Amino acid sequence: MKSFKLYILAALMLGVMSMSLTGCKEDKLGPTIFPDEEDVLDPTSYTYKLDKFLKENYLKVYNLEFRYKMEDVGADMNYNLVPATYANSIDMAVLTKHLWFDVYKDVVNPDFLKQYGPRIIHLIGSPAYNVNSGSMVLGLAEGGIKVSLFRVNAMNINDFNQMNEYYFKTMHHEFCHILHQTKTYPSVFNTISVGHYDGSNWQDRQEGVCASLGFVTNYASSAYREDFAEVMANYIVKTDAQWARILDLASRGWASPSSADDPNATYYCWYYYKDNVVSDENKAYLDESQIASETAEDGTVTYYYGRQRDSKGERIVAYQVPDEDGIDGVAAINQKVEIMRNWLRDEWGVDLDALRAEVQKRQVEYNIDELRRWVTDIE
Repeated sequence: MKSFKLYILAALMLGVMSMSLTGCKEDKLGPTIFPDEEDVLDPTSYTYKLDKFLKENYLKVYNLEFRYKMEDVGADMNYNLVPATYANSIDMAVLTKHLWFDVYKDVVNPDFLKQYGPRIIHLIGSPAYNVNSGSMVLGLAEGGIKVSLFRVNAMNINDFNQMNEYYFKTMHHEFCHILHQTKTYPSVFNTISVGHYDGSNWQDRQEGVCASLGFVTNYASSAYREDFAEVMANYIVKTDAQWARILDLASRGWASPSSADDPNATYYCWYYYKDNVVSDENKAYLDESQIASETAEDGTVTYYYGRQRDSKGERIVAYQVPDEDGIDGVAAINQKVEIMRNWLRDEWGVDLDALRAEVQKRQVEYNIDELRRWVTDIE
């Protein structure tokens, strides 16, 4: 089965964007892009409660249409797509409010997303597959106007790692695109990992290898602006342990038994010598799941190839691959975060770390049944 890598598209619709950005800098909310006539809701409709919630909490407050009834005209006809289910649309609508819009309202100011947020959020039930490249589109930002979220019908409300990976990280990623399409980020960001971007084969790169090159994900290694958006999105939604894991991978060396020209080469950060005989011919590689460790009384840690033993009955020692690529991946990632932190503070008045802290708190404290009542209790 072909594996599909995940990515997000930022479509630069320059004509539309230039019109939208003219109003962004001057107006608190800006003129509506929707018809002047108010849409009258039908109280007898099956979808009335959700429609009323969306109208009261998105359209009236943020001048934003939250669309879950998929419209062909609003979707890419090159993909075979299906609408989002009603139940999942409710969950996505309340969680988006709780974990994105309410966060900016409380941490930044109530008008921030009124002024700079998207004007359309479009839910799509299925993924958008690019079969030729083996990739799957998670989200799409179009000219600072519209954010599309895919794969809504596969959301697992009980697996927040999945929710973050497929949806909430995507929201922050797409919003970062809207922000940097409005105010350009510092050009020095593009110099940190210059020469290591790969717009064609990023989906085949391993996460650990990308981290060692200074990228928080393999998709970040596809282009400068995707790198920038991935830094913001991942820093905000990743837990402390998950972020520490990225930096740990970034600190390691990686090697492959395959040819360096092999696009499908697998890289490892551990190696051992067969039968504990040190020679180039006996060198082999391991992934982390095969490593065991023991700590001596003096604190010395010795790593082993699991419980494997050599011909003499001795445990086989494992070693970390030396980091010899000439790139300090940890320093590169931290430098990118610092540029992001300063840019958000100086250009937008946004405290990145306060934003992250609020998202982290809300991610573990929310009760989905209580959030759903925002919709189900509507009269």
